[in-house]
Amino acid sequence: MAITKPKSATTKKVVSAFPARQAEAVPMRLFIRDLVLSARIGVHQHERVANQRIRLNLELEVEADGPINDELENTVCYGELMTGIRHVVGNGHVNLVETLCERIAEMCFADRRVLNAKVRIEKLDVFPEALSVGIEVERRRPGR
Repeated sequence: MAITKPKSATTKKVVSAFPARQAEAVPMRLFIRDLVLSARIGVHQHERVANQRIRLNLELEVEADGPINDELENTVCYGELMTGIRHVVGNGHVNLVETLCERIAEMCFADRRVLNAKVRIEKLDVFPEALSVGIEVERRRPGR
């Protein structure tokens, strides 16, 4: 008499944490949280003569061109983003937080792998009774 195994015991489903690359790449989220910088920003006279503290949060949806293979050049580098943000913020007086958000989002789209950018900027020392005031914008790459 032969012993047979139930069908469910002989059928194995292989599950991998790293599935083969599909025809359409799956986006990743890259973020920078709670970056506090000094900025020349505001429309009032007292804001034009002194720097203010701002807090910036950035979230990007990025798509890889192919396998990352543990190589920095195959990623959107958050170190380069930090340098770019510091450059945009330090590039002279800006009247509106909205303008600064737009400039930072535009800088992020210089990397063609960035599909979506969410930029949040808060002015930290405007009202003593409020932790912060600010703006958040979300932009998609044109044509997507």
